[in-house]
Amino acid sequence: MTETPPWKNSMPDEQFTRMRDILAAPSPIGLEAAMTMGVILPQMQEFMPPEWAVHRFRGNAGMVVDTAPGRDDLLSVMVIGHADKIRMQVRSIGEDGKIWIESDSFLPSVLLGHEVTLFSEDPETPGSYRALQGGTVEALGAIHFASPALRNGDTGVKKTQLYLELQLHGEKRKEQVEKLGVRPGDPILLHRPIQRGFGADTFYGAYLDNGLGCFTASELARLVAAGPGLEKVRLLFAFAAYEEIGRFGATVLAGELKPDVIIAVDVNHDYDAAPGVSDQRFTPLAMGKGYTLTTGSITSESLNAFFQRASRERGIPFQRSVSGRDTGTDAMAAVLAGVDAAATSVGFPIRNMHTISETAHTGDVLAAIHAIKATIDLLEREAVTADTFRSQHPRLDQAPPLR
Repeated sequence: MTETPPWKNSMPDEQFTRMRDILAAPSPIGLEAAMTMGVILPQMQEFMPPEWAVHRFRGNAGMVVDTAPGRDDLLSVMVIGHADKIRMQVRSIGEDGKIWIESDSFLPSVLLGHEVTLFSEDPETPGSYRALQGGTVEALGAIHFASPALRNGDTGVKKTQLYLELQLHGEKRKEQVEKLGVRPGDPILLHRPIQRGFGADTFYGAYLDNGLGCFTASELARLVAAGPGLEKVRLLFAFAAYEEIGRFGATVLAGELKPDVIIAVDVNHDYDAAPGVSDQRFTPLAMGKGYTLTTGSITSESLNAFFQRASRERGIPFQRSVSGRDTGTDAMAAVLAGVDAAATSVGFPIRNMHTISETAHTGDVLAAIHAIKATIDLLEREAVTADTFRSQHPRLDQAPPLR
């Protein structure tokens, strides 16, 4: 009897819990250690062979788990997820106790009414933080205070209207906030851990972008550790910082370790279900139809060919995603670092990106994990080296006529 492949089954509860724990880690931009050191590393230490090593960095909380430290003779493949989350930040404190906030990469309107956690640095102990829970993001106070244009949808909420409501009352409310130690720059995160959705094998919540990439890399490492071992490929499981502000963390990792191959793992869009964009003729990527493989920009078509071959051999569903100037992911890390590496970007179509209700399909995530594993197995089986990629650039001048 043929066994059903993982991407066609529901994700097991134990695996879903690992995914939820990674995505729930409070890791705003610049403070990613909660995810990298607090969740991912302990998970990986449960199965890591003793010969694997962990690389850490001075300037950021990124982390790389190395399957063959010092083996520069092997084909090195870096698989990157980014641990940083978009966040709100405290801008100023009003006399009435309102904490005015910066919305960063969120649309102001998607934040209204949602519960958040503010992480406040302890003024008495710089470098240590306290979590302030129970606040909500507000802007208008009530519909009764909104302009007619705002009520009927002709205009929207501006980012300068957003504030954190802590339900304070009484006299000297600004002083009450200041006594808590809240200061400009303190990060604020949405509070909604993922849960399974109504649709079969779906899930939703905050910060799929991009805890999912980190989860994929760590689950890939789990598969590799459980396997027979690699003799020709050195894997670098990378968990990067600063992606949301320019891919700076992954650029450092690539510059330091100089991999031959980079595989970025990040969320993509479900364009098929995206409202109001049909006239833009986006590639119809769809949630539940497999992982995405990026073509265009700086992606290596030779590397993509290995992905396509491996996926077809295993029957793993994938969708081609088109990029122009920039992949928008950590696949750009090598070229930004001035490192010669064959790169591509793997992802999963999600809905409602950069909201509290990002939505995805577990089958797409599992397909991505197993597609990367299948591709690594193919590179190992065919003894692919860095020179292989140097000599396998497609030659369009040799393309025969299509009849």
